[in-house]
Amino acid sequence: MRARDEDGSILILTIGYALLALVLVFVCVDATSLYLAQKRTQAAADAAALAGADGFTLEVHGDQPRAELTDAGVREQAEALVAADGEVALVSASTPDGVSARVTVSTTWHPPISSIFVPAGVVLEATATSRTLLD
Repeated sequence: MRARDEDGSILILTIGYALLALVLVFVCVDATSLYLAQKRTQAAADAAALAGADGFTLEVHGDQPRAELTDAGVREQAEALVAADGEVALVSASTPDGVSARVTVSTTWHPPISSIFVPAGVVLEATATSRTLLD
């Protein structure tokens, strides 16, 4: 004779492990979505910086041509690219040294499953720098 009746305890453990596995899957889906959103944001920043570096004016100093970037030129090129993308917003676009374009973009990520815990989403920002050189 058994001291306690343990019938049905396996069912409780199975349900518990199934819930744990389901929560783990949900967390992995949200983490993967966040990772991909950050990669898309970084790719948009890279593309906008590359476009901004193309907004140079060619100046000749002595007998040497030189590509000069201006903040307005970088911003104009980056705004055109960001407007075509539609998913990100341009935060800043400038040239720190006259030959580099530095662009920052942002977007808001909303988790696909656990959005009830983060209703406003998470703001993602990415900054990229691209140089223009004339050889």
